[in-house]
Amino acid sequence: MPDIKQKDPFPAYAFFVEIGGIAQAAFSECSGLESQVEVKEYKEGGLNSYTHKLPGRVKYSDLTLRHGSAGSDELWNWYQDVCQGKIERKNLSVLLFNTAGEEVRRWNFSGAYPVQWNGPSFKAGSKNVAIDTLVIAHRGLVGT
Repeated sequence: MPDIKQKDPFPAYAFFVEIGGIAQAAFSECSGLESQVEVKEYKEGGLNSYTHKLPGRVKYSDLTLRHGSAGSDELWNWYQDVCQGKIERKNLSVLLFNTAGEEVRRWNFSGAYPVQWNGPSFKAGSKNVAIDTLVIAHRGLVGT
């Protein structure tokens, strides 16, 4: 029997987001690390046993970043510039760390810019942290 060593999975809480030129990148949540190849079906005449499935374009989901509202306005200003038609695309990386604090994986995205901002919800008597949500479109994953 081969010597198989089970490795522990990496923790989902040990991540960091780098956004070119923006120092405020401490996020409590990151989602949207997704891609999908579109499939085009081609039905060949006289061939009834199956349908050809051909690869099409690759689609990437938008990234959704959540962070506690704090004193820095860098992300808000970047979004406001986009709202005014001043699109500044930035490169963005999501880094995953192991429990020893070593980088174990990196996802790099090119041409990123914010397309949606959601401010925090407020409720009197609540002890929750005020969370901003920023949705970022990009040109795609450019290597890991």
